[in-house]
Amino acid sequence: MKLSTRGQTAPFVAMDVLSEATRLEAGGAPVLHMEVGEPAFGAPRAALEALAAAEGRGETLGYTSGLGTARLREAIAALYERRHGLTLDPGRVVVTAGSSGAFVLAFLALFEAGDRVALADPGYPAYRNTLSALGLEAVRLETDLATRYQPTPMHLAAARAAQPVQGLLVASPANPTGTMLDELALSALIADCAAHHTALIVDEIYHGITYGDHAVSALEIAEELIVVNSFSKYYAMTGWRIGWMVVPEGLIRPLQNLAQNLYICASHPAQAAALGALSPEGEAEAAGHMADYRRNRETVMTALASLGFRDIAPADGAFYAYATLPAGWEDSMAFSRRLLAEHHVAATPGLDFDPVRGGQTMRFSYAQSPAAIEEAMDRLSRMIAAGPRAEAHGT
Repeated sequence: MKLSTRGQTAPFVAMDVLSEATRLEAGGAPVLHMEVGEPAFGAPRAALEALAAAEGRGETLGYTSGLGTARLREAIAALYERRHGLTLDPGRVVVTAGSSGAFVLAFLALFEAGDRVALADPGYPAYRNTLSALGLEAVRLETDLATRYQPTPMHLAAARAAQPVQGLLVASPANPTGTMLDELALSALIADCAAHHTALIVDEIYHGITYGDHAVSALEIAEELIVVNSFSKYYAMTGWRIGWMVVPEGLIRPLQNLAQNLYICASHPAQAAALGALSPEGEAEAAGHMADYRRNRETVMTALASLGFRDIAPADGAFYAYATLPAGWEDSMAFSRRLLAEHHVAATPGLDFDPVRGGQTMRFSYAQSPAAIEEAMDRLSRMIAAGPRAEAHGT
């Protein structure tokens, strides 16, 4: 059977690392997980209780609107009042099958086949791969530490000099770097996109997980854009596959039509659980995780600096450390394989996030327990102390 070119997407390397780590664990290896952005805590108790209560009332067995239940959309709108002081019409909220579902809907609603959508490198690989699968062109904006690994209007101007750009996708806090766009930087991008009729999508799925400044929502600045968020990260509900979008009024019906045809609706049980996560009790439990994230961030950032890692991203938010390998270590894929095979620490090579420069960078997720992260850094230290080997380059 012949495969379409759209179906031949690049692999998501972090998940490949997870698969190998799982195989080793099945054989008894004491693997420590720093390869995927999955919180160790699990869903808030209030989410589980809300689901149990809804099931007891027989409320979770049927379809919902393609936009999500009215109660969940209202609760999400109320979240923006609490976090950002925004009065948000719940009608502009679209509940989706994870943030991944939101991106597919957004790309289909905004762009024609062949359109060019700009995004920062390093960046989350599924953006690039999903665009490709939908017949769109991902335009690489090569960022670096000087711009905090975030795109600027100058990056966009350079991209437009080659060919028109129809869209821009930004993330704040970003994966894999954890860097954020402050209000000034985000406002500049929003103004630039408006001036050039460039559709803007802003990924805010790590909001709530920040270590200094408040994470500014793009909705605090403008309404003619799409914001994507999720229950996966802050609320530790990765496997529930429940996310949302906030969209301009004119996109509500097109997105509803797309959702109904692609997947009918987001999981009804997951929507019931998400409603519990947004309760005062659920919010309090999610906020309580921040103490561990802060401790883990300090552990990892200190260790990487002491071990000679370079160009370490500031990690304003999320739970990732992104850095260039120490001198003498030149192959991130080989580094990742050796770290897992010999020291049983799973971490992701930078090629996942930057196909051009990622051969010398690594991403470490610190979403697990402090004890696990401390042990992982001890094992990493032992590998660095042993030094690179000739065979580490290439395979």
